[in-house]
Amino acid sequence: MTHPVPSPGAFVILAMPRTGTHYLEELLNKHPNVLSNGELLNTYDTNWSDKGRLAGSDHELLELAYLRYPNQTNKKVTRVGCKINEPQFHERPGFFAELARWPGLKVILMVRKNTLESLRSLTQARQTRQWLKFSSDNDATPSVKLAIPCCEAYFKAADEFHNRLARSFASADLHVVEYENLLIEPSACMAKIWDFLGVAAFEHTGTANLKRQEARPLDQTIENFEELRRHFAGGPYAEFFEVGETV
Repeated sequence: MTHPVPSPGAFVILAMPRTGTHYLEELLNKHPNVLSNGELLNTYDTNWSDKGRLAGSDHELLELAYLRYPNQTNKKVTRVGCKINEPQFHERPGFFAELARWPGLKVILMVRKNTLESLRSLTQARQTRQWLKFSSDNDATPSVKLAIPCCEAYFKAADEFHNRLARSFASADLHVVEYENLLIEPSACMAKIWDFLGVAAFEHTGTANLKRQEARPLDQTIENFEELRRHFAGGPYAEFFEVGETV
């Protein structure tokens, strides 16, 4: 008599853009029993050979992610996941609710302590079309100019997104990872994630392939930083413009 093999437990990485999810996913995929397959809703993500998958329903997409997922490394997978960035939910309005209904889903929320860092990085990437960096060269990333309405909209979107997650998932099923802490103490951060996902502890060796694209402080990478700081002074986002050490 044969017994069906149980499906792996499902998880998802949720985040605003440019918060370090690629780096997190690289560390997750080093675990022998954890598989994360990139951006499910990104047509160009190379993890998915089926470019027409986005024509399917929201539920069909989730079945693809969690029940019929690609496993190119032939891992013995006990936890399988994918990534979704906040703007991608706007393209499929019903997808968030469908995701929240998936049984046993574990949610990893990736954040940056300073949301302005995320917006600055997103703007740089859009201008240079360089989304990932694998070499340690010293090529300088160009500075950017940010419009005040763009900043206000982005900060508000991040707040609303994080609040929506807190309302939609039980605290036991939601784990927040700060990008800065992941850079400084990757082992400690990953140990908490393994425990959250319910997989065996795993200590990876070696360095990550991905490199940081920008390490300069905000006042050196945003051309109109002082203008923005004056505008947001005294408000809820004033702390984003406090000049200090960057991680």
